[in-house]
Amino acid sequence: MNLISIKNMQKDYPMGLNKFTALKNITTNFSTGEFTGIVGPSGSGKTTLLNIIGSLDEQTKGEVEVLGYQIKRLNNKQASRLRSKHIGFIFQTYNLLPVYTVFENVEFPLLLLKELTSTKRKKMVEDALEWLGLTEKRDSRPSQLSGGQAQRVAIARAIVKKPQLVLADEPTANLDAENSHHILRSMLKLNKELKTTFIFATHDEKVIRYLRRKITLFDGEIAHDEKKEGKIK
Repeated sequence: MNLISIKNMQKDYPMGLNKFTALKNITTNFSTGEFTGIVGPSGSGKTTLLNIIGSLDEQTKGEVEVLGYQIKRLNNKQASRLRSKHIGFIFQTYNLLPVYTVFENVEFPLLLLKELTSTKRKKMVEDALEWLGLTEKRDSRPSQLSGGQAQRVAIARAIVKKPQLVLADEPTANLDAENSHHILRSMLKLNKELKTTFIFATHDEKVIRYLRRKITLFDGEIAHDEKKEGKIK
């Protein structure tokens, strides 16, 4: 069974009396446990596709089914619930709350899940910090972190609820090569241990090297869809 199924999808944006078609003729599927990148030049539609998969936007035409839900049929509350329970997001700008500690930043998405007790939340946050090697930074503020540490906090926040799907938009754009590789190895480890599906929007060669599947967009259409064979080092 596919985790994500997209059929004949198109996304238009109004431009005065005309429209701009950001995505067209998109048909593809994603399975559980993928480590996949949506790549292509700026303006090719990478972030738009990622946002539609994450229910942050909706398509103009076609079908997009994510985790069994038809995205276009969800109201705002249902889409928010889908994101809060099942999808983690990682952005290039980290989006950490500056007045919160590392622990509090990672805990924040769990506060939306009212069924969790404080004891359960604490254990989940501690596990996420341990996975990302951040236990010693739990009481630090974002201003006290390096870029690599801040991005690891963002990843911990994305995976703390053990989502089925993590969407990462240019997650290494602000990092040097050493930090980028450390971050990507951490995500590969989580992909393997938690069976979490990772989908990246990127044009960073450092990320592309780690992908098991690469979907190339050009002018809003899928130009290539290739899977890599062998073990990623």
